[in-house]
Amino acid sequence: MGIVVLTMKASVIEMFLAVPQINCDVKAGKIINPEFIVKCPAGCQDPKYHVYGTGIYASYSSVCGAAVHSGVLDNSGGKILVQKVAGQSGYKGSFSNGVQSLSLPRWRESFIVSESKPQKGVTYPSTLTYSSSKNPDAKAGETTKAYQRPSAPGTTAQPVTLMQILAMPAAEVTHATLPKPFPFATSATSSPRPQPVGHGSWEMGEMDLWKPGPVLLDAGFIPKEELSTQSSEPVSQGDPNCKVDLSFLIDGSSGIGKRRFQIQKQFLADIAQALDIGPAGPLMGVVQYGDNPATQFNLKTHMNSRDLKTAIEKITQRGGLSNVGRAISFVTKTFFSKANGNRGGAPNVAVVMVDGWPTDKVEEASRLARESGINIFFITVEAAAENEKQYVTEPNFANKAVCRTNGFYSFNVQSWLGLSKTMQPLVKRVCDTDRLACSKTCLNSADIGFVIDGSSSVGTGNFRMVLQFVANISKAFEISDTDTRIGAVQYTYEQRLEFGFDKYSTKPDILNAIKRVGYWSGGTSTGAAIHYALEQLFKKSKPNKRKLMILITDGRSYDDVRIPAMAAHQKGVITYAIGVAWAAQDELEIIATHPAREHSFFVDEFDNLHKSVPRIIQNICTEFNAQPRN
Repeated sequence: MGIVVLTMKASVIEMFLAVPQINCDVKAGKIINPEFIVKCPAGCQDPKYHVYGTGIYASYSSVCGAAVHSGVLDNSGGKILVQKVAGQSGYKGSFSNGVQSLSLPRWRESFIVSESKPQKGVTYPSTLTYSSSKNPDAKAGETTKAYQRPSAPGTTAQPVTLMQILAMPAAEVTHATLPKPFPFATSATSSPRPQPVGHGSWEMGEMDLWKPGPVLLDAGFIPKEELSTQSSEPVSQGDPNCKVDLSFLIDGSSGIGKRRFQIQKQFLADIAQALDIGPAGPLMGVVQYGDNPATQFNLKTHMNSRDLKTAIEKITQRGGLSNVGRAISFVTKTFFSKANGNRGGAPNVAVVMVDGWPTDKVEEASRLARESGINIFFITVEAAAENEKQYVTEPNFANKAVCRTNGFYSFNVQSWLGLSKTMQPLVKRVCDTDRLACSKTCLNSADIGFVIDGSSSVGTGNFRMVLQFVANISKAFEISDTDTRIGAVQYTYEQRLEFGFDKYSTKPDILNAIKRVGYWSGGTSTGAAIHYALEQLFKKSKPNKRKLMILITDGRSYDDVRIPAMAAHQKGVITYAIGVAWAAQDELEIIATHPAREHSFFVDEFDNLHKSVPRIIQNICTEFNAQPRN
């Protein structure tokens, strides 16, 4: 059977009916009525109301969002006519009227949107019937049934295609029979529905299932294998070998001119194509700077290369000065946030493009960016000639900005016409995550081993303060199996491993493990404890981790600490010695890494241990950030 669509001739007088109003988030699949007029509110252009397809929309789309995308409505809302039609073999996303629709594999049901002109002889519902979220799944073996409306008396329905219907002016369309929907096979054990781009997991209650009836579409629940093989346009999930969060800072200053700005945009589009953008691979956003920076789109705005290229084409030049330092500060403070799509586990990369030279200083802003874990690359095009260098605000600005000064992060391009030659080398370097050195920060790249004095002189109450001190330091670090890891040893005359680096991989688990450490009581053999920690804790440290030992004691050791401390220093373990009450200052300085004044701390009472936490963390980070950048 076909679907008969009766459309309105221009001369027909509109019927004065009560028109139901719906919200922007209502999907067509939730409404059982095969044809209806509704009123949409204002604000449905918002990207959170997802739309799938172009012209013909999958029923999982927002009805009002589709109306804005199609151009029937603008963002102020209004009345529309919605007609259910057959499912399609694929839905192609596009950007139209301020709405980015998404692509989707074939879907069981579609709809089209047109102006709200009632058709002659058709009664439209004044209230809508919604499907229950608890409807049972379609039975195995059933196929999708098309709704058929009888033709008006005296007419013969002529088969036409959906695209022909969309192409016809509304006033000229008469009775048209839509083609039968594609039969969707189902199985008794249906696979979960594939997820469209931009959605999280779907609960079974949200599956828009239909009850069979004389005028309704049955649920054609499609096995996952069929969807993946029959999709007319599969959406890439991205290159998993290049999982980076990437920001391009593009030059929109007045000095670059329209022609070079266009070349810059083409370069970005080529990069987007080469990277294979997707949720499992690289994500890319763009910030344009002039006098002030502005985000053109963030990391989660476009989830594939095609949509990203389309968005790049629409960027317009801002004009103004070339304030690169201000742009780098902007990216550090706002761009790489969770709200903007930063994934946490992916390296942060900022590629700065400069025509000539910046009009402000970049050194301090870049230092803060590096310390935040951002890998800065610099592409300088048509750098200052010898007679122009007097005008450069900050000589050698690129080396002051980049993550490392070894040439890996810098590109000098003599002419904008030669910029395209930089594309492949840049893509290769950006994707080489093992060499993105600035992804490692003082807070996410260490194995920290606490060596805790549990001797009798400490006492139960003070021992709990020591554990709180250990917890306070641990809280400051980014803890996971790939970031900072925490281990702990307690000692008296003897030693015991409380937990190793590979025992816990989340901050809550670490903090709970610290709380559970029981007070031991006994003598004070600090030298033996350092040797034990090297063998039982730091021997299992990862080679790419900074090794930090933080030892806390309240008295002089019964054994010699010199030889074990020297062994720790020779093995690259950076040692911090924290003394309380009766701890011997000379021993603390022997244990601590040189210079001792930055690695040894003393407090007179256990109550004051917490006061040293900020300084210890600051010293750890200062030492990390002082490493050479070559």
